[in-house]
Amino acid sequence: MPRRAAATPPPTAYRRALLCLARRDHSVGELRRALLDRGHAPEEVEAALDRLRRERYLDDAGFAERFARRRMANQGHGRLRVRQDLRVRGVDRGTSEAGIAGALREVDERAVVDGLARRYWRQLAGVEPPRRLPRLWAFLVRRGFAHGLVRERLSALWPRWKDALEGLEPADDPGGP
Repeated sequence: MPRRAAATPPPTAYRRALLCLARRDHSVGELRRALLDRGHAPEEVEAALDRLRRERYLDDAGFAERFARRRMANQGHGRLRVRQDLRVRGVDRGTSEAGIAGALREVDERAVVDGLARRYWRQLAGVEPPRRLPRLWAFLVRRGFAHGLVRERLSALWPRWKDALEGLEPADDPGGP
């Protein structure tokens, strides 16, 4: 008679959280949401998250800094965009700010703006510079760089056409560089 496979019990919240962390870094808020969405009881989820924090598998401060560094250095995002992305992932404001500050010690935001600006400038070589500069400004502001920093860097890179930047201001400015 063939052996019947024993039904395996569903993974615990702790085990499922470990599997998620094995794939990529997560914030506490992301893991909480994912575990609750998978049907785990809130008490079981909180116990799993507490255990992961005690075992140092889960740390929002470290997550925020690694996330910010990766987004700024590798994906060309500014601090404003990174701050917004961290908030979406459930990281509180103070932890987000500390993570961004830590990332900025290693990543030069001005150099990131310069690199993106030069690449974009080459890609739009067919557009006249006075029209190209406002487009570039808007592109960099959408990527999360402060408008003051963008204006400063674009004026330094292409001083001949800095007049094209006059009058460009975002609808709601969350702050300068």
